[in-house]
Amino acid sequence: MKKSSIIFALALLTLALTASFAQGKKKKNQPTPTSQNEVELVKAAIDKESKAFFEIDYKTWAESWVHAPYSYWSFADTTDVNFFEGWEAIDKGFADYFRTVKPSTAKMERNWMEVRVYGNAAYARFTQKVQDNLGRDEQAEVRVLEKQNGQWKIVHVGVIAKQKGTD
Repeated sequence: MKKSSIIFALALLTLALTASFAQGKKKKNQPTPTSQNEVELVKAAIDKESKAFFEIDYKTWAESWVHAPYSYWSFADTTDVNFFEGWEAIDKGFADYFRTVKPSTAKMERNWMEVRVYGNAAYARFTQKVQDNLGRDEQAEVRVLEKQNGQWKIVHVGVIAKQKGTD
């Protein structure tokens, strides 16, 4: 009788531990919901960098970026493909732009498709239409950001201009 009670107790204990482990593992592997506040901060960081770019505000634009060798900027349209690898190349690549271009009052219309925050990293995907007198094509864009000293900063920009008439 004692032996069967011990076996029964061990079986119950094993079942309870297995269920507890499975529940703990399930919770651990579930994605943490992104706080709406962090999503808004990521969007604001992207907006700040873009506005500084069009307003020819080099200081704000540069402060919006991660200054690291792994920073990356790329742009492609039907006429050209450009990219810069590393902050130094990005900074140098845009030097003439910030020296020679006049500030623009362009308005940006964005359609946010996805914004995800993973701790101190974030991914954003959106389409953007720059409304100015140049008649620009709509752009499909991706941004990767890092949180440094409590501030979201751009580490990767990927832009593909969509041809007129394509969706």
